[in-house]
Amino acid sequence: MSELIQAVLKSEERSNFRQFASLLRSADKKYLLRNEILQLFNEKSEQFSDSPNLQKLIRYVQEIILENDFFCLIIRPRIAKQEAYRILEDLTVEPMSVQELLDLRDRFVNHYHPQEGDVYEIDFAPFYDYSPVLRDPKNIGKGVEYLNRFLSSQLFQDEKKGQVSLYQFLQLHRYNGLQLLINERIRSTEELSDRVKQALGIVSDRDPNDPYQTFRFELQDLGFEPGWGNTAARVRETLEILDQLIDSPDHQTLDAFISRIPMIFRVALISPHGWFGQEGVLGRPDTGGQVVYILDQVKSLEKQLQEDLELAGLAILGVQPKVIVLTRLIPNSDGTLCNQRLEKIYGTTDAWILRVPFREFNPHLTQNWISRFEIWPYLETFAIDAERELRAEFQGRPDLIIGNYSDGNLVAFLLARRLKVTHCIIAHALEKSKYLFSNLYWQDLEDKYHFSLQFTADLIAMNAANFIISSTYQEIVGTPESVGQYESYKSFTMPDLYHVVDGIELFSPKFNVVPPGVNEAVFFPFTRTEDRLLNDRERLENLLFYDDDPEQIYGKLDNPDKRPLFSMARLDRIKNLTGLAETYGQSESLQERCNLILIAGKLRTDDSTDHEEISEIEKLYEIIDRYQLKGKIRWLGVRLPKIDTGEVYRVIADREGIFVQPALFEAFGLTILEAMVTGLPMFATRFGGPLEIIQNKVNGFYINPTNYEETAEVILEFLDQCDRDPHYWSQISQRGIERVYSTYTWKIHTTRLLSLAKIYGFWNYTSQDHREDMMRYIESLFYLLYRPRAQGLLAEQLQRS
Repeated sequence: MSELIQAVLKSEERSNFRQFASLLRSADKKYLLRNEILQLFNEKSEQFSDSPNLQKLIRYVQEIILENDFFCLIIRPRIAKQEAYRILEDLTVEPMSVQELLDLRDRFVNHYHPQEGDVYEIDFAPFYDYSPVLRDPKNIGKGVEYLNRFLSSQLFQDEKKGQVSLYQFLQLHRYNGLQLLINERIRSTEELSDRVKQALGIVSDRDPNDPYQTFRFELQDLGFEPGWGNTAARVRETLEILDQLIDSPDHQTLDAFISRIPMIFRVALISPHGWFGQEGVLGRPDTGGQVVYILDQVKSLEKQLQEDLELAGLAILGVQPKVIVLTRLIPNSDGTLCNQRLEKIYGTTDAWILRVPFREFNPHLTQNWISRFEIWPYLETFAIDAERELRAEFQGRPDLIIGNYSDGNLVAFLLARRLKVTHCIIAHALEKSKYLFSNLYWQDLEDKYHFSLQFTADLIAMNAANFIISSTYQEIVGTPESVGQYESYKSFTMPDLYHVVDGIELFSPKFNVVPPGVNEAVFFPFTRTEDRLLNDRERLENLLFYDDDPEQIYGKLDNPDKRPLFSMARLDRIKNLTGLAETYGQSESLQERCNLILIAGKLRTDDSTDHEEISEIEKLYEIIDRYQLKGKIRWLGVRLPKIDTGEVYRVIADREGIFVQPALFEAFGLTILEAMVTGLPMFATRFGGPLEIIQNKVNGFYINPTNYEETAEVILEFLDQCDRDPHYWSQISQRGIERVYSTYTWKIHTTRLLSLAKIYGFWNYTSQDHREDMMRYIESLFYLLYRPRAQGLLAEQLQRS
């Protein structure tokens, strides 16, 4: 990128660059972000029309920081790559190191103190020297594919060493003390190869459909225990893959074989934050989407595990999987079951919610729900107590731990470290990306958000995890125009606390994109009338359009037959339902053609304790009054059971309505999938995950929720096309349904997740020594940085109570 800067400065474009620098100096702001830079440049675009290199350079600039005698260009020449340059008054260009850039940001907020010595630096880069890294940014998020190629080449480069590792790995597997796969009759890698060929002779002579138990003892005499398959055909396929892996190993064969091994019987999913249950918890602050995601994932996980274990031939041993969601027990549970230790998950055989209470350091707080921003002091002891409870429920260790959100990911690290278990994390959303400059101004925000703890916990968890599940590619590294959520942790400053020089290796194969699915029993196309219940349909139609209940409904529609413009979300700033109401209020054309229907939590500020929700409630009422929307808008302050949510979407679709998802940022967008699969044309934010779900103008539409006029134009253009072509609504509807079924099902998700867990479990086994130094570094961050701050927060909470 320095070459492009020099191309500008050593040509006739130099004068235009100087003009642009002067333009920057005249701006009110001293710290400009990409959109502001582009807006400033475009306002004077005529002046720079003859400067193609300058135009190209500006497109790559992410930030500009102005100081007295120079300004700093922070450039993102490509995804996952950042460079910084100091431009002096005489237009001399000097590259800046990461440390210099972080110092500059500290100076910008008046927290640079060189006389007090160097600030503490966090740098994970040296610990990734031991592990493979991808080269092409396009392959980020496809880590396991690269890992398999790397493993097979490294592991079997020394054929003898690779075979020994494989042999030892096969010896490990047991279930409740029962040996699986191979027993002591196979004493070496040479014997393993010979016995595989003998076993193939036995099963090849049998009818492919012969059950495993009819030839079990013949294989046992050779040294093979259950786990190879449930029929002669399945056993033969598995043994043939192993035979090929021994004789001529490659990454596809390794993947195929490891994916078949019965390694996972017990899974623990960690979500300690609270209000985790099946009834009466949705709509609580911070919990709704995560609860829905995990419960759907659990049901699919159990089903897939049952299928895998059946195929492995373990039914004869009575092997059944068990799945536990670990959360906290809340004594003051507000009428929910959150004060019960165990709760069976509906629709499962052996899946449970296990609730462990926080220790009573501060009973005034721990008896009740605790905000995700205040939870940090209780997580370490929660992990210690939870280990004992999990061991008791599983009657042993889990085989896989899955962390959820920042708090769950930290607990997953603590548990996995103590239990020596493979673990993965799922961020769902990282707060650092949601709150602009949250790290730079952390001290001003600490009383409310405690970002110093959260961002430290994120760094610990993402580096400790064996693998990371993201819902989209851009969750990791963004787009050419925007920085990804994980990418934002690459380098940043927490002034007066620490500098992150290298916070995460974005090219690590630990990253894998595995999007969630939809619950197909609840969310299905509105055209499947045979699966819909007439009573539910009528009841919810009345709720949406006709019922008069001031306790939970605001607004009576003048003309209920207008096309419904529908949205459903929490009332918080990021979800931006007030922005949608503003869009509707500013567009008389939308008001003439549509009613706005919102399902949005609460109607009254007195019913909420969440400051952000209270602010949004007040704002929504103000917008309704300002634009005189009475008779055109209907606001339902209800919490719907999931099964009703699916039918609500279908009722809107019956009237050829549309769904608008106006979030300022959406990490993924599960509601988008749920609405699309029911048949609703989707209009969703272009900021975040929806960019990867929707194909614009094919099966949905992008909107810029910050531009009300443009959003209205996109919707009106669709409505105009519907008027011109009576089949257009149905075409978009059907394409949305097809998009979900082809890519976003829980079957696809859990099959992939379990395959990843096995591959990374194998990788973890073969490279334990290479991870220990990183884990020791992570522990030092936890005990020397995280724990003292958590204890400090606890002291503050005790003073407040």
